[in-house]
Amino acid sequence: QVQLVESGGGLVQAGGSLRLSCAASGRTFSNYAMGWFRQAPGKEREFVAAISWSGRTTYYADSVKGRFTISRDNAKNTVYLQMNSLKPEDTAVYYCAVAQAPTAVTTTRRYDYWGQGTQVTVSS
Repeated sequence: QVQLVESGGGLVQAGGSLRLSCAASGRTFSNYAMGWFRQAPGKEREFVAAISWSGRTTYYADSVKGRFTISRDNAKNTVYLQMNSLKPEDTAVYYCAVAQAPTAVTTTRRYDYWGQGTQVTVSS
């Protein structure tokens, strides 16, 4: 049984930084790509970032490119999302997910397992 547990969310002022972590268990984590998504109130869940099984390939939404960095430590079964220069529009619940394949993908339907989410609130 796959479990994903996110942490690191919180309240931060605009321009600040947060680092999200997602600890995975119950699967050979290193064989699969991982992704971060977010969902703001009243909006659909949207793609934020993805990383391939090896960590060599990453993708980002245009809205976070240059500010967010996704990384992974396969030895620790953990994926990270470093978020810098945060903006109020980044406020959302952030979810990590395990993809169906080793290659990084950007659509929600290509992900099998999801964490419970962690709240990120950016004040202006």
